[in-house]
Amino acid sequence: MTALFETDHLGFLTDANNWSRAWCQHIARQHDLTLSDQDLAIIESLRSFYFQYDLSPAMRPLVKHLKNRFGAEVGNSIYLMQSFGESPARMLALLAGLPKPKNCL
Repeated sequence: MTALFETDHLGFLTDANNWSRAWCQHIARQHDLTLSDQDLAIIESLRSFYFQYDLSPAMRPLVKHLKNRFGAEVGNSIYLMQSFGESPARMLALLAGLPKPKNCL
């Protein structure tokens, strides 16, 4: 599937407009993630944030955005790390077809 989408050397889509749920599910499987409806809502919310602010948020703005959108249960770093690994901002950007957030390893 990745051959259909142009990515950078880290696997991030070079054009966020080419994203699809199929792309997201493909990347999730590559990283041994199973996405729930809640996870997909988080990813789509992140895409809305990106297109509104032209920014892939690093951890702090990501947590703040998700807390405002979904409440404190989802909008906290512990939940995000349990759901998306050690670097949730990076993983969520990858799943959402967005550029890698600045200051993410």
